[in-house]
Amino acid sequence: MPRTNDSLVDSLIHQHAGRDPERLALKYALLRRDPFAFLRGTNALFHARMPDEKSLYKAPLAWTSGDLHLENFGSYKADNRLVYFDLNDFDEATLAPASWALVRFVASVLLAAPGLGFKRDETIEHGMAFINAYADSLASGKARWLERDTAQGLIRDQLENLRDRSRKNLLDSRTRRAGKRRSLRVDGDKALPASDKQYARVQSLMEQFASTQPQPGFFEVLDVARRISGNASLGLERYVILVRGRGGPDDHYLLDLKEAQPSALTPFLRNHEPRWHSDAQRVIAVQQMMQVIPTAFLHALELGRRACVLRELQPSQDRVDLREAAGKPRLFRELLCQMGELTAWAQLRSSGRKGSAIADELVEFGLRHKWRSRLLSLAEQCAEQVEADWKHYCVAYDDGAFKL
Repeated sequence: MPRTNDSLVDSLIHQHAGRDPERLALKYALLRRDPFAFLRGTNALFHARMPDEKSLYKAPLAWTSGDLHLENFGSYKADNRLVYFDLNDFDEATLAPASWALVRFVASVLLAAPGLGFKRDETIEHGMAFINAYADSLASGKARWLERDTAQGLIRDQLENLRDRSRKNLLDSRTRRAGKRRSLRVDGDKALPASDKQYARVQSLMEQFASTQPQPGFFEVLDVARRISGNASLGLERYVILVRGRGGPDDHYLLDLKEAQPSALTPFLRNHEPRWHSDAQRVIAVQQMMQVIPTAFLHALELGRRACVLRELQPSQDRVDLREAAGKPRLFRELLCQMGELTAWAQLRSSGRKGSAIADELVEFGLRHKWRSRLLSLAEQCAEQVEADWKHYCVAYDDGAFKL
């Protein structure tokens, strides 16, 4: 039976202590939207509520992004300047039983599917399609990847569309131009103004970083703003930085500087995790192991006492728009199967690294069938718990419990 109690409110308030109030208020409002949005923004709560099921700990250890759900896949420009579609959020990345990521992803499918017009029977079939695609890809033992020529459906369409997007198009959407000068748009949609103190801190950090790079002028800061993006991380220290890049106003680059915090999974793990110099190092190390080619400009930096991850900005629109699959079960299932394949390939790619199971163990796990239906059942339980927690949250939110 789902559990609901007043400690949920206290727990969420405690987890978000110290965050930027302006962006935290945006997050609390997003959590109120629907159960899927609530799942996206409450990863620690999800794992705290996850059934204490022995089978979840019997799966081989694998590197995981730590927050696998429908909207944590997307396209990005890699450091070889080619565009890939892959897992793209590693803030919670850690070493965990391979099954944990699957439970969370399938729960996200169960919660998102009704809003896309799918009936319960269809939704269950979709969840199992993801599990089977994952298992079959794992059993193959080969870590592949998706690009325009190999992707299908919505993912292929997105990669085709991105092929024609120029740097100027992206800059025009995120900046204002006056003559030869650009400045960031701070309209409360994608970004908010940075204070003078925040601007100076980021500028100082980037100057130190630039001094270690072959082309320091590339990273000359032209503007800084507080970034609004995602769900779970809203309120953490995060900035969008406009840098000179290759020179002219159409050759500037947008960078994302984001505070890294401990993985939400750590308190619930029974296995040992590697020791990292910082949480930013953890995020980057796992991302480099799991992605086929990592995101461009990926670096671990320290902003004062806060560990941060620097990367090239990934626009939120570079995720698949799930609404395009609404009422189209074949298209949705095709999308889920490709996401299942990507998950398996990422685990295979990072197998045998820093404590993770070797590829042979993952292959053997993929060949088994008994765990699949049990995992689907556990995902259903988790989805029911998320819905119950969301309803409890809505009452508390409407009563002003999360007013800042």
